[in-house]
Amino acid sequence: MKKVVKFGGSSLASAEQFLKVGSIIKADESRVYVVPSAPGKRFSEDTKVTDMLLRAYESASEGKDIAEEIKAIKARYDEIITGLGLEGFSLDKDFEEITKILKENPQKDYAASRGEFLNGKIMAEYLGIDFIDAAEVIFFNAEGNLNDYKTYKTLAARLEESQRAVIPGFYGMGKDGNVKTFSRGGSDVTGSIVAKAARADVYENWTDVSGFLVADPRIVPNPKAIKYITYRELRELSYMGASVLHEDAIFPVRHCGIPINIRNTNAPEDAGTWIVESTCQKQDYVVTGIAGKKDFCTIFITKAMMNAEIGFGRKVLQAFEENNISFEHMPSGIDTMTIVVHADEFIDKEQRVVSAIHRLAEPDSIEIESGLALVAVVGRGMKSASGTAGKLFTALAAKGINIKMIDQGSSELNIIIGVKNSDFETAIKAIYDTFIVEKKK
Repeated sequence: MKKVVKFGGSSLASAEQFLKVGSIIKADESRVYVVPSAPGKRFSEDTKVTDMLLRAYESASEGKDIAEEIKAIKARYDEIITGLGLEGFSLDKDFEEITKILKENPQKDYAASRGEFLNGKIMAEYLGIDFIDAAEVIFFNAEGNLNDYKTYKTLAARLEESQRAVIPGFYGMGKDGNVKTFSRGGSDVTGSIVAKAARADVYENWTDVSGFLVADPRIVPNPKAIKYITYRELRELSYMGASVLHEDAIFPVRHCGIPINIRNTNAPEDAGTWIVESTCQKQDYVVTGIAGKKDFCTIFITKAMMNAEIGFGRKVLQAFEENNISFEHMPSGIDTMTIVVHADEFIDKEQRVVSAIHRLAEPDSIEIESGLALVAVVGRGMKSASGTAGKLFTALAAKGINIKMIDQGSSELNIIIGVKNSDFETAIKAIYDTFIVEKKK
């Protein structure tokens, strides 16, 4: 058994948290490769180390003195080093180099990456295992995307040489020879890449929650945890705003069939959530998860005999493409088509898009409506459960919620409904109560 374990910023925010992480790693000898994030917040008013580094970068870019900012960052790490009792270990030379580079050639990605780099060095020293700089084994191409071939070839060879190692998350080396980072939350992606390169049996992702929850706890008090979720279900929920795992972290392990186990550093006894390709594990509920987003616009297009006009849909979508706008959903009828887009992408270009649709597709009319929220009800169990849609619509009707849009794919994996922004939270609570609370009773 071989496991890759990734720990988030909250799991490594202090020496106390480091000790918890160390106990978790040492409790299972199969946890051989460790991917750490930068130190997160120790308390609600605290500042993440990555944010502190980015402020230092901004100051350096403006030619300001960064001595005090670097001193404050170093104090965070010195506190961890002292708390772990790592006598004789120091990051002084690393901070001298970071200061020098930020003064002479400030680069945003380099500054942002140092939080993981330094935490990785401490973790390797604390565990007494190898340290592998991610910039030496993870590579990006000229377009800024992961260079899969070079990365996996180099990383796999390097891991063969190290039976146990720490590989910092979040960054790698760009085509231009400079450090490049993934988007925020990118340590999840690094962990997935390491798991694939190591041919791991399991990728454990440790954070500050015990796995995925059926609904957002800010909307539904104490929602139930999800025991098993498939890659496809996770993709749907992540896209609709569920944010426990960086959604790009799914792809490297998905193709290898490596399961992801989301665990809680502060409650290591909890089983967490298993993210898998497929499973015959019995579901507690028909619905796996409920998630959503606010602030969409709908463009309602009508044209008589639209269904008989070859190429009509392509012409309409060309209007959005010309204006560099992606669409989210496209439910349609015989003489109608609705395009759903993010309001922030569309609102400043709305009249250009309307003009383009008239020019390209010659519709009878176009109506625009804003203030739409989308709610996705996701669950592999929906395919075999009759009456799911009926229960969903009944639950919303009981709360006086008008459904503005319905979209269900042929896979029957999810149902997406559109409601007013003002009904968003009420809709999620009503769906949760119907499928989770009432099922429990």
